[in-house]
Amino acid sequence: MDYREAGVDVVAGRDFVRRLRSMVESTRRPEVLGAFGGFSGVCQIPSGYREPVLVSGTDGVGTKLKIAQATHSHSTIGIDLVAMCVNDILTSGAEPLFFLDYLATGKLDPEVLTQVVEGIASGCRQAGCALLGGETAEMPGFYSHGEYDLAGFCVGIVEKAELLDGSQVQLGDQVIGLASSGVHSNGLSLVRRVIEGGSSAGLAAGGYSWSDRVAPLGAASLGEIFLTPTCIYVEPIRAARQAGLNIHGMAHITGGGLPENLPRCLGFGQSIKVDPASWPVPEVFGWLSRVGAIATRDMYHTFNMGIGFALVVGPDQVDQALHWLHQRHIAAYKMGQVVAGSGELLGLEE
Repeated sequence: MDYREAGVDVVAGRDFVRRLRSMVESTRRPEVLGAFGGFSGVCQIPSGYREPVLVSGTDGVGTKLKIAQATHSHSTIGIDLVAMCVNDILTSGAEPLFFLDYLATGKLDPEVLTQVVEGIASGCRQAGCALLGGETAEMPGFYSHGEYDLAGFCVGIVEKAELLDGSQVQLGDQVIGLASSGVHSNGLSLVRRVIEGGSSAGLAAGGYSWSDRVAPLGAASLGEIFLTPTCIYVEPIRAARQAGLNIHGMAHITGGGLPENLPRCLGFGQSIKVDPASWPVPEVFGWLSRVGAIATRDMYHTFNMGIGFALVVGPDQVDQALHWLHQRHIAAYKMGQVVAGSGELLGLEE
């Protein structure tokens, strides 16, 4: 008996790693040192910083993986993985430097996993960060055949004086919402229950397949719609700050939706009041609410509802910010303002 008979093909693993070389090299930054294939990745601090601060984040893509595996569509799930991490550290004002991934599977399928890593590399290029390294684990008996799991880890850098920590936000500041590309990577367990059905009491759902096309949502299949990758907001936000836009705070709208994430960028004694009529809610959310009989409150506490990222700016900068974003064909909306409070999101239940 050998390791291969136990379910782990070491030779296939080595071949798979060799296939990744060009993808990794396509994301290389000038600060990356050393060659592909070592035990660790090495990246030096970019020049020009006086007091550099490192900012880190880690995340996964949750049960969106189940949709990718059910539809045999693996080319964009890696973009989601990068997006969930780089958008998080962007809220501190950080520029993503490098990214690492952890990929675990029951049996290594080089074709499938190559598609996954191609997506990761694409996400890194969009975010301007290096895919510095990663780990692929073949774990027969732990994951079923055809299953894999992903986790991502990102490190960024910001000048200490430019670090956003909530202290810059002032009462009266305005909140600008940037459009999402759809559901992104949160709430997919509920989406799957709506599409596939289940036994939860009170949930009218099921009877759909991922290949179905439903009239209100256009020509794309349900699988294509819900696998639309998460927007990566790094490039436009960094460019806006470099152009002189004074951003006081930022929020990435992930799990928990607007109520949980918007207030995370605030300082003490502050809340945000929004006007839900100030931005268009994409039809996919209305369809989910109708088909799944999901209450409006639960929709807002589960999904991004069309807003994937938010900026907090001074009242004197809101028009400039909107103009700058719209010139670059980025859908953005003045959606609320900072008011006195204790960390709540106000306006959704009114």
